[in-house]
Amino acid sequence: MPELSKIETYLVDLNLKYREIAPNGWLINDDSRGLEETLVMFVAPLVIVRVKIMDLPTSRREEFYEQLLRYNVVDLVHGAYGIDGSDVILIDTLEYDSLKKEELEASLDAVALALNRHYPVLSKYRDK
Repeated sequence: MPELSKIETYLVDLNLKYREIAPNGWLINDDSRGLEETLVMFVAPLVIVRVKIMDLPTSRREEFYEQLLRYNVVDLVHGAYGIDGSDVILIDTLEYDSLKKEELEASLDAVALALNRHYPVLSKYRDK
């Protein structure tokens, strides 16, 4: 499938440690880049970058939601925090047709930066 080769070529060019987990999906596990369990998927016409941050906490939710919203507004370069079922995720979407390697790299770097900066605060809300 030609749609997938461009994404995988970019992952290789960026020297990322990843594995193909489906014909349209790759899982990045690259500690040196600050990316763990980061999923890159091609779902026409989008490239989706997604990582689970943690389970949704059962207590102090209002305070937790407020923190997520604040990060979305003032401290994320790419993407947004969201909730999928009981998972707190960070997700970014890119347009496949105009996708450049530098754009994918910027998205992945922004995800790694957010994980590094935000997880120490967000993890305090985890259920014990």
